[in-house]
Amino acid sequence: MNQMLHNLCFLWILFNRYVATGEVEGDLLFAANNLLMEVEKDSKSMKDPNYSKILSSTLSAILGWAEKRLLAYHNYFHSDNTELLECVVSVGILSAKIMVEDISHEYRKKRKEFDVAHERIMEKVKSSKRSSNKNQQNQLPFLSILAQDVSTLAFSEKAIFSPILKRWHPLSAGVAVATLHSCYGNELKQFVSSIGELTPDILQVLRAAEKLEKDLVQIAVENSVDSEDGGKSIIREMPPYEAESVVSNLVKSWIKTRLDRLKEWVDRNLQQEVWDPRANKERFAPSSVEVLRIVDEALEAFFLLPISIHAALLPDLTNGIDRCLQHYISKIKSGCGTRSTFVPSMPALTRCSSRSKVSGVFKKKEKFQKAQSRKSQVGTTNGNGSFGIPQLYCRINTLQHIRTELDVLAKRTIVHLRSSESHNNNIANGTGKAFELSAAACLEGIQQLCEATAYKVIFQDLSHVLWDGLYVGEVSSSRIEPFLQELEHYLEVLSLTVHDRVRTRVITEVMKASFDGFLLVLLAGGPARAFSLQDYETIAEDFKFLTDLFWSNGDGLPADLIQKFSTTVKAILPLFHTETDSLIEQFKYMTAESYGSSAKSKLPLPPTSGQWSPTEPNTLLRVLCYRSDETAAKFLKKTYNLPKKL
Repeated sequence: MNQMLHNLCFLWILFNRYVATGEVEGDLLFAANNLLMEVEKDSKSMKDPNYSKILSSTLSAILGWAEKRLLAYHNYFHSDNTELLECVVSVGILSAKIMVEDISHEYRKKRKEFDVAHERIMEKVKSSKRSSNKNQQNQLPFLSILAQDVSTLAFSEKAIFSPILKRWHPLSAGVAVATLHSCYGNELKQFVSSIGELTPDILQVLRAAEKLEKDLVQIAVENSVDSEDGGKSIIREMPPYEAESVVSNLVKSWIKTRLDRLKEWVDRNLQQEVWDPRANKERFAPSSVEVLRIVDEALEAFFLLPISIHAALLPDLTNGIDRCLQHYISKIKSGCGTRSTFVPSMPALTRCSSRSKVSGVFKKKEKFQKAQSRKSQVGTTNGNGSFGIPQLYCRINTLQHIRTELDVLAKRTIVHLRSSESHNNNIANGTGKAFELSAAACLEGIQQLCEATAYKVIFQDLSHVLWDGLYVGEVSSSRIEPFLQELEHYLEVLSLTVHDRVRTRVITEVMKASFDGFLLVLLAGGPARAFSLQDYETIAEDFKFLTDLFWSNGDGLPADLIQKFSTTVKAILPLFHTETDSLIEQFKYMTAESYGSSAKSKLPLPPTSGQWSPTEPNTLLRVLCYRSDETAAKFLKKTYNLPKKL
């Protein structure tokens, strides 16, 4: 027995006595630790195989005991016995160090057990998970609880244990939180891979993960302030959970599902819609109420999601809603026609003779055939079903209703955004542009439908009293009164049906269409019409009757609006009072002005521009074509060889 062997045996006696007495006599362990320092010195000089064998056996037992406590040191130690932790760490490290230097066979066998911290912690996680599953009712999702527990554990580590462990590892807190980060990350990764759709529980877990990660990174950074790399090596061992990215992708998927449902709803409602203004007292389509309700519900549900990225993802939702609404709006105006759908094509130019009005060339049979021909030129839009005048009124009202509600939705969205977690004034102010494409489509659709409705009324529904009746044969016996009577009835129905915010616009379009129709009768009414200088007073009076209908003794359209749109007619009417010779000279002059030197040898036939004007060659030519006058007829025969009949 020598001093070295004595030290080793006494070490075992002290340690064994400490364990045998219930590990309550801390002085025994402290004494053992001090003696272990002597054994460390002895082991460097003692090469006896028997001594090495005893040393390895003794230290293996001590190390196993220390390792067991250190791998679960949060269970064995607390703020009141940190000195004991320091002693156990010292015992464990010295034992391991001596055994490494001794390189015993027994130590080699046990060495693989040393790096098991990660596995031990994962066992604790799984154990906690099993116990949590037993009481899941009315509790937070397991991973949310675990995130809170891990965060508490990390802060406890920082406050209680890291100041002691720092003696052996300067970045002990960083290593600890990196390990915790990795353990929780593995659980989170499995959880995320199994997610099918967004639920409140899933969002709660991801938010908890995001908060935990911020806590762990903060601890790692604070612990690494004095390190050479500022903690970069520790942070590199903590790959981000990217919880916000997962949330973002889930919310985007949620948005897509909502938008797909909205699109299906729009199509299903459109298939059932009949555009009946009697469907409700507001006289707009019931389908619009349902579509807007679903839009409102989608926005409400979006802002109820417990996320902090509403502002970033809101454009995905509003742009998608905007597209769905544009689709609905396009279907509202689809198939309703435009101005050109209803305006009849102009007949070829002809000339009149002085006998045209006396001979009554437009016989009843011919008149009927002309009327039928012109009806076929009006277009294929059905006057009944979904495209009748009442249905067009309903469509206009619907667009106006959507336009109004879009403004309400945009303002409500801003309010939601400002009260959400992602409140940002700049973003909220920019949301005023939400649904702007749909709002613009509504305005465009209202204009198109107002115009289409007006021209359908004038050129299709009232064609029998305007295009096929006004001034056919004798002017004095085919005046404007029948047309005015039927038009007045349409205006009364219009006033009762169309929304007051767009009523004036529709009536204005009807007025413009009637003025266009009046001019078309005078300038392109076909060979059934001819006008003498004496007819001017009658024509001018009829036009005044027409404007008076829209003025309605001050109860109709504003006088300045009527004046604005009647300017062209009033400028052209005096041509019907102008002497034929003067008209011919004006026509020659204007044609020469338009065509220059090429008009000197032979007057070219000016094309129809449709832009009627008293100084436009084609307008002057048409007045001559419908002038019941021999001079005009001879001029047209000589200059253009125009026929008397089509």
